[in-house]
Amino acid sequence: MDLKDIKAIIDLMKKNSITEFELERQDSKIRLKRGTNGTASPAIQYEDPGSLPTTQPAVAASPAVPGGGSPATAATGEVEIKSPMIGTFYRAPSPEAHSYVEIGTEVNPDSVVCIIEAMKVMNEIKAEAKGVITQVLVENAKPVEFGQPLFKVRPT
Repeated sequence: MDLKDIKAIIDLMKKNSITEFELERQDSKIRLKRGTNGTASPAIQYEDPGSLPTTQPAVAASPAVPGGGSPATAATGEVEIKSPMIGTFYRAPSPEAHSYVEIGTEVNPDSVVCIIEAMKVMNEIKAEAKGVITQVLVENAKPVEFGQPLFKVRPT
């Protein structure tokens, strides 16, 4: 991956308000992270054996929420299903199909709850928890970021 590609990724991150991007290939890995206000310069970690050295600028840690979870999760006991990648969130396998899950749907760890399209690849996202869907936190066909909550599940 050359500097031109990295600059193009940074521009896409800015245009789409994406704060974190990670790409891993057989011979290289790149991780970009921007400040939450969008004005901070990206922190770049680039690993490519035999090419560039690894660069990891110091980044200020974001404040932690007391109790180790989000306030809503800690107060209600609900579990969040988070996006494992950046991409476009889809609730159904096709525009004509019904959504994978609705509020009140019982899920188990292997239940597919949505699809995230990343780089023209459709990735099925599984619940990884057993319970009942209580909230859908993202609108269909909207961009999502790595770690962004997608659903809330009440464990059973």
